[in-house]
Amino acid sequence: MNLKEKVKNLPLTPGVYLMKDQMGTVIYVGKAKSLKKRVQTYFQNSAAHPQKIKKMVANINDFHVLHTDTEFEAFLLECKLIKELQPLFNKKMKSHLPYSYIAIKMDGPFRKISIAPEKSKGGGTIYFGPYTSSIYVKKAIENFKEYFKINCLQPLKGSPCLNYTLGKCNGLCLKGSGVEQYNRIVERFISFLQGSNEEILEELEQKMNLASEEYQFEEAAKFRNYMKSFSILLYKENLIQFTEGNKNIVVVDWINDRILKVFLIKGHNVIFSKQYHPEKFRQLSEEIRDTIIYFFKQNEIGKSVVIGKEELDEAQIIYSYLNGGDARFIIIPEEWLEGSEPEKLHSSIEQLLNA
Repeated sequence: MNLKEKVKNLPLTPGVYLMKDQMGTVIYVGKAKSLKKRVQTYFQNSAAHPQKIKKMVANINDFHVLHTDTEFEAFLLECKLIKELQPLFNKKMKSHLPYSYIAIKMDGPFRKISIAPEKSKGGGTIYFGPYTSSIYVKKAIENFKEYFKINCLQPLKGSPCLNYTLGKCNGLCLKGSGVEQYNRIVERFISFLQGSNEEILEELEQKMNLASEEYQFEEAAKFRNYMKSFSILLYKENLIQFTEGNKNIVVVDWINDRILKVFLIKGHNVIFSKQYHPEKFRQLSEEIRDTIIYFFKQNEIGKSVVIGKEELDEAQIIYSYLNGGDARFIIIPEEWLEGSEPEKLHSSIEQLLNA
């Protein structure tokens, strides 16, 4: 059977596909909401494919598929297999940029913002990240310093630096009140990265809209670019904080109108998943309640997780899925697992099943 004939027999269901060369080596792993539709694209309209895809297709001798119940599981399985198999063309098609952290040194007379490849064990520095692109992080820090005019070239020098004369430095170089003002601005940045203060984005949006109304389109575009740059940082930091909160998350995903699948998630891990045929919702909700209590209590209550480079991909898949708008999920407070307010736990599960 040739490859095109093999594709015709694929189902319109989620899964992961593994492309193989003549030696049987897996050269590419991909995921699909519909295996047939996705795999089909590799063998059609070859002229429209990017050069990297053309080269990969030329090396495909066979493929193998792994079926999943849901697209969410296909994402997770793809991630796992890429890490295990490290296929040649997954490496070639993904721009591998070094992970990085925003490091803010808190001791000393002024807060120092820098980019670090790793977290240091020493005190006095707070970290945000990891971020998957040091390029975006560097640009965001540059934009932050530019927008707030704190791009000082010679801090605490005692005389004005070149950027001060150009209006790009608030006077950190002059010591005195400039140092206090600089530190207050950096504190705003820290609050923003912690997700507790989004006033910076609101302020930028107002300035962008005002500039547009006054036909200052170049100025409006600059504010828009600042917003985009800062939002990328905020998304990643929200992801980390959400995951490290190690919440007890219950997800329901309907496979079809007769079968649903329940996932229990802690941190960046799916700790339980099972298909259910919901003929009797009352009985089903009780079974799921008992399962929730059992599996979540197996994981230490109150235990925190740390998201590093190795866990970031899985954390991002889960976070994106939960915040994508289609996911049906609830977060179970830990006190409910101890038997507090059982009626709330039960009603929350029923609402989730009937959503």
